Amino acid sequence: MRTRAILVLLLLLTACTGANGTSDDGTVTLRFQSLAWQEESVEANRQLVEEWNATHPDVKVEYVQGSWDSVHDQLLTSFEGGEAPNIIHDASDDLADFAYGGYLADLTDLLPARLKSDIPQRSWETTTFGGGIYGVPFLQEPRVLIANAKWLKESGVRIPTPDRPWSWTEFRRITDRLSGDGRYGVAWPLKEPVSATLNLSLSAGGQLFHQGSDGKVTIRFEEGDEVVPRTIHDQANTDRSASPTTLGSGGSDTLPGFFGGRYAMVPLGFSYRQQIVQQAPKGFDWQVLPAPAGAGGLGQGVSPQTLSVAEDSPHKKEAVEFVDFLLRPENMVRLALGDWMLPTGTQALKDPALHTAENGWATGTALATHLRSAPAQSVRGYPEWKDKVATPAFQEYYSGAIDLGDLRRRLEKDGNLVLARYQR
Repeated sequence: MRTRAILVLLLLLTACTGANGTSDDGTVTLRFQSLAWQEESVEANRQLVEEWNATHPDVKVEYVQGSWDSVHDQLLTSFEGGEAPNIIHDASDDLADFAYGGYLADLTDLLPARLKSDIPQRSWETTTFGGGIYGVPFLQEPRVLIANAKWLKESGVRIPTPDRPWSWTEFRRITDRLSGDGRYGVAWPLKEPVSATLNLSLSAGGQLFHQGSDGKVTIRFEEGDEVVPRTIHDQANTDRSASPTTLGSGGSDTLPGFFGGRYAMVPLGFSYRQQIVQQAPKGFDWQVLPAPAGAGGLGQGVSPQTLSVAEDSPHKKEAVEFVDFLLRPENMVRLALGDWMLPTGTQALKDPALHTAENGWATGTALATHLRSAPAQSVRGYPEWKDKVATPAFQEYYSGAIDLGDLRRRLEKDGNLVLARYQR
């Protein structure tokens, strides 16, 4: 009897809403899948959905909670099953296959002029594939150095600023100076070494992926690409200034040792500051420093968080209107503060809340104009190259199992074989 009642209820709901998300009275219902997970971020997203619904009686938004851990496979299944959310929260480096596969709507002619002009072109490049725009980049984070402020002050080393960052050579020298007696100048959490290495390598002029006149991409591991991996390798294997045990760890895994005075600095994403605020022992003095700079200045590659619209959605116009509302400057600031990240919008970046010294906000915001599209952003075949070639090669190099020449040969020779299969 209970099963029969549930079936009847489901049929009634389907009849009232309709297969295309429109009810009998003409009300449109949009499903917004959010990947927000931090309490402050979830609250900000839910509040904005409520504010939209309170002022848009004809277009209702339903908040759907997703997860970063499973989003790619979950979206692929929902796309192929015709059940994709109307509005999709993801990251730009996950969009290429969906964009080329026809699952995401090209937003080029749907985006309002305000939103287009507010977000810089360098950010739009992260979501542009084959000439179309398949997502709106709205949150981003640089990789920074989280430092033990007391330790650095007592050592007498020069404290870097965005105006006067350390060079990669100076950074290596300083971590060596800070090491000894079972303590390390730096702990590199490189469980997933590829994106961290490639994104930071932009600061040294590294490119790695090169597009020819025929449009095909090849891998060349050149002088600029060597600087960051060689620095990490030498810190861990030559200077002994980098903890060898953290090379296979995630960022959160390094925090207990950092709080315990084992490491002077940890390179982490900007959003890790929230965990530090929540978990640091009382009285622990820490500060945010810019990552080292090289021939490319403070440049870094990033893969911003994005909002996309499903190609199968019958209400693309309404979906984009909600995205525009969600990303008004004042709302983008709320989302950025909730996620402890930086907004992409130029107006939002001017908000005073993002320029305070407290918790390193001002340092991070000063880096925003230096963030660029991650080198592998639109390279077809990158996921396979990363998993089968680059990750094991970098892991072996950082552990000291292979030398720089071996790393170059594997990235180039094995890597180009992988990419070639995607570019025939």
